[in-house]
Formats: sequence, C-alpha cells, structure tokens
Amino acid sequence: MAKQLTVEEFDAFMRNVKWFIAGSVVLIGVPLVIYGFYLDRRLTSFEGSLRYRPPAEYGEDNTDEGLPDDDPGYLSGNPVQGQVVYVPAYSHIYHDDGAPYLLTITLSVRNTSLVREIVVKSVRYFDTRGKVVKSYLAKPLRLPPLATTEFLVERDDATGGSGANFLVEWVAEEEVTEPIIEAVMIDTKGQQGISFARRGKPVREVVAATINPEAGGASGDPRPSRGAEASN
Repeated sequence: MAKQLTVEEFDAFMRNVKWFIAGSVVLIGVPLVIYGFYLDRRLTSFEGSLRYRPPAEYGEDNTDEGLPDDDPGYLSGNPVQGQVVYVPAYSHIYHDDGAPYLLTITLSVRNTSLVREIVVKSVRYFDTRGKVVKSYLAKPLRLPPLATTEFLVERDDATGGSGANFLVEWVAEEEVTEPIIEAVMIDTKGQQGISFARRGKPVREVVAATINPEAGGASGDPRPSRGAEASN
C-alpha cells in the first residue's frame, strides 16, 4: 500500500521541484543571455564597420604591380581619358494616388581599369528643376585601379525629387576603360522593399593634359562625347 504524503512532505517536494526548475533556468538562461548580448555587440560592431563613410583618398600601396601597364589589351574598344557623366537618380517615386515613396540613393563610381588610376574631379547633385543641391567634393579624389568610391543621399533628404540626377566629372593621365558610374535606389518597409539601379551616360568627353588634384584637378579640353555627338 502506497504511503500517503503529509502536507509538509508535499510542500517540501514542491519546493525542491521549484528550486530545480529555477536552477535549470539560471544555468541555461544566463549563458544564453550573455551569448545573446555578445552576438548583439558583434552585430552592432559589424554593422558599424559597414556604415557609409564620406569618400577618402586611398593609400599609395593600392595598385597591383604584377599587372602590365602598357598592354593595349587591357583597354576597351572605346578607351577615354575623361568624361562628364549624367546619372539619373530618384530621391522618391510615386505610388497609389500619387503619394511619394522616399528612397535612399547610393552613387557608385567604379574604376574599371586594371592598372591606371582615375581622378574624380567633381560630383554634383541636381534636383528635378536642374538646380544644384549639393557638391560632394572639396577637392578632386584619386581612385586607384579597380577601386570604388560612393556618395550617399539619405532617405529623409527629398530635395532632389523624382527627377534628381548627378553630374560626375573624371579624368585620367592616360586613356583608360570607362568607369562604371551608377545610382542605386533602395527602401524597405516591414516585409516589403524596393530597389533598382540606373547607369550613368557620358554627355561630354574631357581630354586631360595634366592632373594635379591639389591644384584643382586636370586641365584640358572638354568636348562632347561620341554618344552625345551621335545624338546631336
């Protein structure tokens, strides 16, 4: 016949069960909280390292000396020495009944040359009416082979409008492959998001005689690009 537990014995048993459960929670939960805090710090640090930073000069050791610099095979079929590039951008687009949808814009300038640097002389941001909103460079910026620089228009900056655009002027001491210059627009809301990119179009070619970023860039003769000449 099973022994009947007294009230005192039952209470003592329940206290032991509660202490066991509490100890298990502490042994399992505390390490999980510490680990979660550690991961959150790591993620915050990682995201911080990826945050946008204004363009800065690259170091002297950013070139690959193993690549030949006199091989014409490294040039495209349409090598150029400088251009003014028009890049369409959208600080907002319209949806539903004409409500604006704000976007973050990243302008990316990529030097596609394997062996030669280019100099970004100026980056100007224009609004829908064609007025200058912002000039991004206080002085020309050297861009080593295969390097990229970026310029940011934050989501809450709607001054550009749906017809915003950039004019990017760059030059090189020698003929190089055309850089890739494009604007990437993005925004996310809840589980939905939108993103798209627009590639720039050269509107003028620039023949640079000399390049001196400290003195204000390159001196040379601007001339309409081949594409602009064909369209005219």
